[in-house]
Amino acid sequence: MGHARNTTAMHQSMRCGARTRKGAPCQAPAVKGKTRCRMHGGARGSGAPAGNQNRLCHGLYGQENIAKHRAVMDLIRRSEALLADLT
Repeated sequence: MGHARNTTAMHQSMRCGARTRKGAPCQAPAVKGKTRCRMHGGARGSGAPAGNQNRLCHGLYGQENIAKHRAVMDLIRRSEALLADLT
């Protein structure tokens, strides 16, 4: 081998600010102009689409379902109280 590689710019570049599964900081270089590497969200096109359409897949936590759940739980509590008063 014997030839020198110019890796100075690579070693001096900003590092990704993400944490790995072990809790250690990611050692990959950040994408130019971003704070994350290509694997942690710095790549073009990564992240949620405009308008946050990702949440609409099931609607489990939507306002309508939360209101229905509260109404059902209130009905159950009142029914249990009524049954307790009858016995």
